[in-house]
Amino acid sequence: MWVLRAAVRPVLRLSRVGRGLPAPRAAAPSCPVRALAAAGHRGPGNLEGLWGGGRGLRADDGRSRAEDDEEEPEDADENAEEELLQGEPLLPAGTQRVCLVHPDVKWGPGKPQMTRAEWQVAEATALVHTLDGWSVVQTMVVSTKSPDRKLLFGKGNFQHLTEKIRGSPDITCIFLNVERMAAPTKKELEAAWGVEVFDRFTVVLHIFRCNARTKEARLQVALAEIPLHRSNLKQDVAHLHRGPGSRYIMGSGESFMQVQQRLLREKEAKIRKALDRLRKKRHLLRQQRMRREFPVVSVVGYTNCGKTTLIKALTGDAAIQPRDQLFATLDVTAHAGALPSRMTVLYVDTIGFLSQLPHGLIESFSATLEDVAHSDLIMHVRDVSHPEAELQKRSVLSTLHSLQLPARLLDSMVEVHNKVDLVPGYSPTEPNAVPVSALLGHGLRELKAELNAAVLKATGRQILTLRVRLAGAQLSWLYKEATVQDVDVIPEDGAADVTVIISDSAYGKFRKLFPG
Repeated sequence: MWVLRAAVRPVLRLSRVGRGLPAPRAAAPSCPVRALAAAGHRGPGNLEGLWGGGRGLRADDGRSRAEDDEEEPEDADENAEEELLQGEPLLPAGTQRVCLVHPDVKWGPGKPQMTRAEWQVAEATALVHTLDGWSVVQTMVVSTKSPDRKLLFGKGNFQHLTEKIRGSPDITCIFLNVERMAAPTKKELEAAWGVEVFDRFTVVLHIFRCNARTKEARLQVALAEIPLHRSNLKQDVAHLHRGPGSRYIMGSGESFMQVQQRLLREKEAKIRKALDRLRKKRHLLRQQRMRREFPVVSVVGYTNCGKTTLIKALTGDAAIQPRDQLFATLDVTAHAGALPSRMTVLYVDTIGFLSQLPHGLIESFSATLEDVAHSDLIMHVRDVSHPEAELQKRSVLSTLHSLQLPARLLDSMVEVHNKVDLVPGYSPTEPNAVPVSALLGHGLRELKAELNAAVLKATGRQILTLRVRLAGAQLSWLYKEATVQDVDVIPEDGAADVTVIISDSAYGKFRKLFPG
């Protein structure tokens, strides 16, 4: 297999040169530093038994993912997984001056649900600026009636667009703001415009690759890349076949295409197997967390809406470092915080959503998003200062519904209107929405009160006052297994009235251990 891999690998480079495009550079693309903030504090409540003495928390077992990578011994499976993560750069390295071309669909069945061209252009520009050394030097919004045609645009518009691009020598590549380009379309556009052309899927996937730090996230990105490699393979091998010589390798009966397709199938199967191992581990750790009955609040929202900043404000975790950047959070992490009732909850920071997020990315990250389905409450954070906040809300809700979440989660969702400091005199029109400024700390007390009530309702916890003997183990047991709110000591009786927040199962254990 390694001989075959070595024999076929030059195909990709030859095909690019044959198209008159620069060969890919040997250096890996520069990715901005994506340091995942690992919380180093001990959260409120007794967390040592589950998370090893209060180290940084995360969504599956509460420890820093970086610590896991260091602590787990390297074995054959891990070495094989690292090999699966090797791949060619998706985008060219170094400084790139981008021409952003946005097809504006005016009518017809191809018209997208979100039709504000200005917003779509702004979002695409933000994606480009997320990449180190990339900048948008020109923006062209071009009308089209038939976005499904090979060249996307009508003959007149395409000719005008080509003249403008050819007449701008400062442009080094094109970002065509469509979800996916077919390989023949990419080839034709690059031949006409003389520079490389990238679609939304490739750019977003490259950003994901740069942001992924844990093995699980990197494997999920590698899985999402498979369809892209498969699409490019058809075009690359087709170009090679135009030359003289046999299409088959060493008399094996397999063509270059068949060999490469087989290698991709094998790689995809290995990635899925590795992710399945991690999924089983995540499931076991989730069960362990559920046994300790810490309520879990999944924090969701459109990318760059301020989820991480809000979690930092709610938990006081100084180790969390939010970034004003699309998809800054890719690896799911959990952080402990206390509610007004002194109840400890875990806030799970999830990947941000995006309009027209390619289906392949959602599917690849389905294992990570399982944590949302297993949470007790969903908190939907919205950036109300954004001009298209309503469209962003629709996009998030559409994605959540596509995950087939339990109805109880969708019905009990807490909606948070963030960044109200940027909207003078803001007042929410939606009922039960909580306005806050995570950055300035406005509205946090009201939000914690809302979360406190919602968590109690979602988890079936109740507030009880129990008479316990001071000489026994009852009081220490309650401190360990419930949330103690108040202790009223009665010295003459050698007892105390203890007000606690306790789950039904924990109360059942208490009655069984301490009858009478």
